[in-house]
Amino acid sequence: MKRIVATDGAPKAIGPYSQAVVLDGWVWCSGQIPLDPASGAMVAGDVAAQTRRVLDNLNAVLIASGSGLDRVVKTTVYLRDMGDFAAMNAAYAEYFAQDPPARATVQAARLPKDAAVEIDCVARA
Repeated sequence: MKRIVATDGAPKAIGPYSQAVVLDGWVWCSGQIPLDPASGAMVAGDVAAQTRRVLDNLNAVLIASGSGLDRVVKTTVYLRDMGDFAAMNAAYAEYFAQDPPARATVQAARLPKDAAVEIDCVARA
């Protein structure tokens, strides 16, 4: 049975989508941008700070789903500027130091709320 996940530990969806969906032992997380879940405001700082906020948001959604970052099998990283790759990658590595998931990284013409980075993921529940 499909289960919709919503948590106050991550920003509320800003459109007609769920923070995550759990089905058949898998968690599909919608993309997270660097919004502070309490205020709804974009976090200050460079792409590394924004990447950390995004991954904290994803972790909150995963925990609410019965999973965690250690169970992520695939991420997709969307960058406003591929010139930010090294800084994003360094912050990302802090969260996936061992056995990192598969990943694709693409440059996007524009991200929601003009964020510098957005990340979505698939994990085991």
